[in-house]
Amino acid sequence: MPLLEYNNAGISAMAAAVPAKTVKNLEYTSFFPAADVKKIVEKLGIFERRFAGVKICSSDLCYAAAKALFKDFQVNTNEIDVLLFVSQTPDYRMPATSVILQHRLGLKKSLIAFDINLGCSGFVYGLQVAYSMLSNPAIRKILLLNGETRSKVYSPKDRKTAFIFGDAGAAVLVQRDQKFGKSYFSLHSDGSGESVIKIDGGGYRNPSTAEGLKGRVVDQYGNIRHSEQGYMDGESVFNFVIREVPDDIKRLLQFSGLNKKEIDYFVFHQASKLMNDFLVKKLNLNQENVPTTLENFGNTSSVSLPLTIIHSLSDRMQNQKNLLLSAFGVGLSWASAIIKTDNCHINSLVEVEE
Repeated sequence: MPLLEYNNAGISAMAAAVPAKTVKNLEYTSFFPAADVKKIVEKLGIFERRFAGVKICSSDLCYAAAKALFKDFQVNTNEIDVLLFVSQTPDYRMPATSVILQHRLGLKKSLIAFDINLGCSGFVYGLQVAYSMLSNPAIRKILLLNGETRSKVYSPKDRKTAFIFGDAGAAVLVQRDQKFGKSYFSLHSDGSGESVIKIDGGGYRNPSTAEGLKGRVVDQYGNIRHSEQGYMDGESVFNFVIREVPDDIKRLLQFSGLNKKEIDYFVFHQASKLMNDFLVKKLNLNQENVPTTLENFGNTSSVSLPLTIIHSLSDRMQNQKNLLLSAFGVGLSWASAIIKTDNCHINSLVEVEE
């Protein structure tokens, strides 16, 4: 249970980009009866999502967000010393997408660039890496790019996942400044739950085969997917969140010396309405202090935290704010953080056409 503390590092500016294509879940009835769709959608609380086209990758969404951020926040890109790219839907198996983005964004060659392969908890992990690296005085600013095109890895014929995931990208500028004060992180992993959310095929353990790419019925409910499409055991995910996340948040609050009333906003991973409603009730939180983007964007995996801040808190980030971030999922992996922002610049949401 590593509990970490950092000083004088924080987020100065944020931007996000989403595909222009909107999918309305109640109309997503090609493979399922409309009555079943209505029940699923109302339970999840997800009514719209954004889907990337065939030619749009996670890097394209991050690129659009970064370019908007550079322009609107007037970023001196020569001061960026590190580029971190968080994603489980990269452009290629190799090279690293971070290096491609370094060149595409016109950043200096002396830049440190690497990928972080994590799902739902990835933004908090990436932020912790950034805060840690800023403890070195040679590093001034870090560009944290976080992108996912999860719509491409789940079967539209599997009702367990077909209505949940959407696509988005975010660009976050992290830098050293005394105004940010102290921040706190709690990071965890449990690989015994590797099969709870997983893509079995297409890697080096189970390479791609023609047979593996054939869709097949996978359960008694008639759900169909192939080996390179993701699956999720929703009940096990929910039990994992109940078991681990509330206590982790309580430990982090105790470690920080802050109480719930001193946190302005609790920003949770946007897994489902059922999951987030449980956390609000379990932690006895005021719903007004728990922003959400589920209804409009669904579950965008690791991008759900920055997207929620940008979309739902853009007009409420003036002056100093204490944010508690918590994300959980594939791995199993979960992470929480308490960070301070101070007049954080929030860009308008960017829409990316095919």
